[in-house]
Amino acid sequence: MGEGKSKKALSFEEAIGHLERIVRELESGDIPLEQLVASYKEGLFYQRYCQKQLERSALLLERLKPDGTADSLDS
Repeated sequence: MGEGKSKKALSFEEAIGHLERIVRELESGDIPLEQLVASYKEGLFYQRYCQKQLERSALLLERLKPDGTADSLDS
């Protein structure tokens, strides 16, 4: 990941920002092959992280009750 933040401390918005930066970098075509591979690997990490966050949020929304409470995601 690189910036000293643990995965738990990383917000969805920060991860998306990193992913967007990596995509721009890869699309530029101006990076050496080794860096391209490393950036692609890093991008996969952020893509998976964001996907998991979206899936977890969708599950939480599905479990919302009319009174605004939700069943635990751990059950």
